[in-house]
Amino acid sequence: MSEPVTRSGFVGLAGRPNVGKSTLVNSIVGAKVAIATVRPQTTRRAIRGVFTDLEAGTQLVITDLPGVQRPRDELTSRMQKSVERELGDADSVLLVINGEEGVGAGDRFIAESLLAAKGNTSVVCAVNKSDRLGREVVPVLAAAAELKGVDQVFPISALTGEGVEELKVYLGGLMPESPYLYPPEDHSDQSDEQLLAELIRGEVLIRTRDEVPHSVEVKVLSINEREDGLVTVVAEIWVETESQKGILIGKSGFKIGEIGRGARRDIEAELGSRIHLDLQVKVRKKWRRDVDMLDRLGIE
Repeated sequence: MSEPVTRSGFVGLAGRPNVGKSTLVNSIVGAKVAIATVRPQTTRRAIRGVFTDLEAGTQLVITDLPGVQRPRDELTSRMQKSVERELGDADSVLLVINGEEGVGAGDRFIAESLLAAKGNTSVVCAVNKSDRLGREVVPVLAAAAELKGVDQVFPISALTGEGVEELKVYLGGLMPESPYLYPPEDHSDQSDEQLLAELIRGEVLIRTRDEVPHSVEVKVLSINEREDGLVTVVAEIWVETESQKGILIGKSGFKIGEIGRGARRDIEAELGSRIHLDLQVKVRKKWRRDVDMLDRLGIE
């Protein structure tokens, strides 16, 4: 008796910064695998979320990429190269547009770039936040359908999940026949250290807002489980200046306490265990320009 046919492949997410790509990855996967904040340029690494539909026999490996941007330093140069490399290897590309902002010059530029890079590969467009537009969604969908290289347009809400199921089914049908690339129970290709570091960094961005720019990085030093089930996580939060360190710690340690409590809740939900979180704030001057340090952080 022959094995049932399965389809599995990579879907690269493209789009301007802060259009909801990370929220969409989490919605498709059904788990928090990517930082989702209102801050632009939150995503630094190519993060793969895995969604497997056992009934349909399809597996989507969704690659959440940094937003397309002009490189400013070694960090953003690596981020942009990561976008180009991952899109080049994708079986399909999902272009995400912020429906509230409409289709702009940046979206048209990215669509044309995808067409040049991907050739005949299918480009699907998801118009995010469509649920907020009412009847005004119609002209936005029409403009998205006119983008060069776009084959299909889906109105969605990554936040509420509206339209996401239809999008998943369509993308599954585009994947090549292949055995599953990851175990069906997996949600991400990230190591525990990478995933927990991202959860902590996301909490830093949420809690500090515009007080601290994107000079923050997190490195998890150890994850240890005691006999009683308590898991101790030790992590460093890196900033570039002493003043940023002071902001993160806050008066009498108030800010770092807030960050720790929020991050601990996310980590406990992810690991399903009680957590003791030890956060240390360190100054690493000009780390975004340090090639060796970026290598150690795994930012290729």
